[in-house]
Amino acid sequence: MFTGIIEEIGTIRRIEYGAKSCVLTISANKVLSDVRIGDSIAVNGTCLTVCRFDKDSFSADVMPETMRRTNLGALKNGSSVNLERAMAANGRFGGHIVSGHIDGTGKIQSMRREDNAVWVTIAANSAILRYIVEKGSIAIDGISLTVAAVTAADFSVSIIPHTGSETTLLQKNTGDVVNLECDIVAKYIEKLCGSGTSGGITEDFLAKHGFM
Repeated sequence: MFTGIIEEIGTIRRIEYGAKSCVLTISANKVLSDVRIGDSIAVNGTCLTVCRFDKDSFSADVMPETMRRTNLGALKNGSSVNLERAMAANGRFGGHIVSGHIDGTGKIQSMRREDNAVWVTIAANSAILRYIVEKGSIAIDGISLTVAAVTAADFSVSIIPHTGSETTLLQKNTGDVVNLECDIVAKYIEKLCGSGTSGGITEDFLAKHGFM
């Protein structure tokens, strides 16, 4: 599990392509301080497993499903990526619950400055937008952010200077693709309330069990 608080920006050193997969080698510093084989590191919000490492880089396999679901397939040598180690049990929970399992991608529609902040508007499909609510949480390329506005076609976040300087988001341009992970709590609630052979949690269910 992750929190969406980016620890550092890494750089793609090498990409080894398979037929539908790849192995990424990423230059890093902070996330390597206690790394072990098998550790999870979120790369642009995508949970990847460390398969090799040395003093200044680590490598991770990217399977075909991950290539389809994320923007990792668009990376090139020299690309910057957001990095976060899995949350330590004794750490502060500064962001929100981030699994590192990307729901899909969105496309940056606009970026505009407002005083010390930058508004970023991102278009996404309805399957993702259904879980996005104003003042709710969203992970964009692994960054835990608060949704400032949402429409039927897109949503917006407002980026403070610290987030802008510590992540890759403001390095991007209109039309760039970003990874999106919706709030996992919303997906579980939908599953429990609206589907399943038992009929889910309905008004009748609540009344039958003494909640109404």
